[in-house]
Amino acid sequence: MSAGPTNSTRRPDGAALVIAVILAAIAIIIFWQTSQMRVPPVQQRVGPAVFPYIVASGLGLLAIGTLISALRNGFPARSKDDYAPIAWIVAGLVVQILLLSTAGFSIATGVLFAFTAKGFGRGPLWQTIPIGVVFSFIVWFIFARGLQLSLPQGVLERLLTTGAF
Repeated sequence: MSAGPTNSTRRPDGAALVIAVILAAIAIIIFWQTSQMRVPPVQQRVGPAVFPYIVASGLGLLAIGTLISALRNGFPARSKDDYAPIAWIVAGLVVQILLLSTAGFSIATGVLFAFTAKGFGRGPLWQTIPIGVVFSFIVWFIFARGLQLSLPQGVLERLLTTGAF
C-alpha cells in the first residue's frame, strides 16, 4: 500500500551539501584549535577563547541550516555563471597582492576597488581607481594612525603623512 506517488527524481542539492560540509569542517577546526589554547585561569570565564567559540557555533548552525535546505531542495535554481566579472575581481586581487609591498595599501587597494567595480559593471577604470585610492587612504589613515595598526606604506602614504617620499 502506497500513500501516494513518490518522486524518485528529486535529489539533494549537491553544491549546498558540499557547502554544508565545508562550514561544518571549519566550525570543527575552530572548536578544536580554540580548545587547544592555553588560557590563564584569570581569563577562563570571559577571555580570548569566548569569541572563537561563538564564531564556531554560528558556523555550525549555518552548516545545519544549509544541510537541511540542501536535503529539502530549498535553494532556488542557480543561474549560469558569468566569468567576466569573476575574472575582473580575481585580477584585482592578484594586482593588489603584487602592488601591496611596493605601491602601498592605498594604491593597491584602490586598484582592487576599481577592478571590483568594473566586475560589477560600474564606471571606467580611469574614474574608479582615484575614487578607490581616496577611500583606501582614508581606511589606511584610520587603521594606521588612529588604531596604530601596521599596514603597508607606499609613496602616497609617506607623501601625505610625512611630506617626503
